[in-house]
Amino acid sequence: MNKYSTIQRKILVEYLEKHHDFALSAARIAEDLAGENISVSAVYRNLAALEEEGAVRRMAKSGERLAYYQYVGMEKCRNRIHLSCTSCGRSFHLDVKEADGLAEALLETEGFEINREETVLKGLCAECRAQG
Repeated sequence: MNKYSTIQRKILVEYLEKHHDFALSAARIAEDLAGENISVSAVYRNLAALEEEGAVRRMAKSGERLAYYQYVGMEKCRNRIHLSCTSCGRSFHLDVKEADGLAEALLETEGFEINREETVLKGLCAECRAQG
């Protein structure tokens, strides 16, 4: 697929890079970028292209039909297991040592090899747990 480098795409990618810790809906992204003259259809079109390229991960939150998108195109996201807070929506990278240990344990005990780039563990972050 040809990668089109448009001003809209550049603005969208810059926005996603700044918000890489969060999974955001296309509507929220379009709303945040409304002042940049980016149409909702351009947001959806570019998100679909970025997803196909592997730079964006699409996901759903439990109990919701809405799709959420998270930017994973940065080098520090490659080959990393992500932790996603089900309360605030923030994402974190699992430390490499812990990710290696988890992957090795699953392979050894279950014979199961995980795809790190596709693996997202859901739970509560420390801040949300502290808030009760």
